[in-house]
Amino acid sequence: MADAKVIPFDDDRPRRRRPRTPAPVRALPEAPQPATGPEPGPARDDGGWERRIAGGLAFLRRRLTGEYEVDEFGYDEELTDQVLMSLLRPVYEKYFRVEVKGIENIPADGGALIVANHSGTLPLDGLMLQVAVHDRHPAERHLRLLAADLVFRLPVVNEVARKAGHTLACAEDAERLLGAGEIVGVMPEGFKGIGKPFSERYKLQRFGRGGFVSTALRAGVPIVPCSIVGAEEIYPMVGNARTLARVLGLPYFPLTPTFPWLGPLGALPLPTKWTIQFGEPIPTDGYATEAAEDPMLMFNLTDQVREQIQHTLYKLLVQRRSVFF
Repeated sequence: MADAKVIPFDDDRPRRRRPRTPAPVRALPEAPQPATGPEPGPARDDGGWERRIAGGLAFLRRRLTGEYEVDEFGYDEELTDQVLMSLLRPVYEKYFRVEVKGIENIPADGGALIVANHSGTLPLDGLMLQVAVHDRHPAERHLRLLAADLVFRLPVVNEVARKAGHTLACAEDAERLLGAGEIVGVMPEGFKGIGKPFSERYKLQRFGRGGFVSTALRAGVPIVPCSIVGAEEIYPMVGNARTLARVLGLPYFPLTPTFPWLGPLGALPLPTKWTIQFGEPIPTDGYATEAAEDPMLMFNLTDQVREQIQHTLYKLLVQRRSVFF
């Protein structure tokens, strides 16, 4: 309703009040009516939890009944994707905060050989590399790592490695995997790289006799150099208890600033910041079949891969702000 108009008095003489015509009532806009539906609440998961629970129960049922598949190498893709990757992913994303570059250099299909540097006292770099290829590649490709025979002699580790897709580092297994169109990963430095002292960090060791080049030539697949920065500092190896290593049958027994002095706590890796860069692929399909037996060609290609990895390591180190950030 409109406010009444106030008429001022000019003097104090009494006046007769005349009846006033009431002002027309204006229609007020209708107040919005409350919604008749339920009160707004937190966004619902639309059955997401139910689907996860149902999927988990189905996974357990297949495990218990044996209704799952493994390939000829023992690789269990379902177990790797749903369990092993889920366990490694928080370490990859939150602990080491891995940054990946050049993932587009890994082909979307067909075989390829990824050749990477190796470091860190314990082979965590291979596991992080496996997560990087699967989670960052648009095709979610699986990396099949070639591992040393020691891995397959250790109880429990042997079974887990097989289930995760690792296989023995031999030319025959590598060729079969590449021939089947798989992405295969190899770290030619082996124990020389992973067990080198901290003073030699990021200095590549020998790449062996170039067997990985011969394998790639036979399969006709590209070689993708890969450089990993950050793994060298997770366990700074300042000493090697060689006598104890021989007793235990190990290639080395590391001594770090925290291990074995702090016991199990000393085995916790330092939370360094990692960068993994995949370089330009080196094609091999243009060579003749007998090129795999040419020692000079193998030497040249091996040296080319090694130099590319080493150059990229130096470049990444220059760009790095800090070991931990």
